[in-house]
Amino acid sequence: MSEAAESFTVPKGALIGAAAVVLFAIAAGATVRLTGYGHSHMTPPAVVESVDLTFEDSANGLVNIYRASDHSLVRTIHPGESGFVRVAMRGLARERAVAGVGSAPPFVLARHSNGQYTLTDTATRKVLDLNAFGADNLRAFSQLMPGPTVGAANDKDKDGSK
Repeated sequence: MSEAAESFTVPKGALIGAAAVVLFAIAAGATVRLTGYGHSHMTPPAVVESVDLTFEDSANGLVNIYRASDHSLVRTIHPGESGFVRVAMRGLARERAVAGVGSAPPFVLARHSNGQYTLTDTATRKVLDLNAFGADNLRAFSQLMPGPTVGAANDKDKDGSK
């Protein structure tokens, strides 16, 4: 080894400064966490329409989607269809399994006043912002709502009919 590498020392002031920055960051984070001061929280827009849904997998690969209030069938997803719905629900089901919750509590599919769609797991309080996954994936969930489907007007325009 060279003599310069062996005699390398960090100035004491630099070490004290670095320690002070680290301690300040920890203290600031703890203050926000404990007091809520400086914490930003977004209030979601008002819900315009919502439906409580339950999802059941069958042995033959079908996913049956029921309205929770009366257990009426909303839609059946066949193998190879609606991959996003399947993936989203499997992810939420995995979180329920980790939390020790079964499939009985419903999920709330909601349309908000600003056009945002969310899917909320009532058991774990996990919320998915469905708009973040693109128009096609959003449409897959919006079709489960009793009202008009997202993009329905655009689909008519593409066909040339109005």
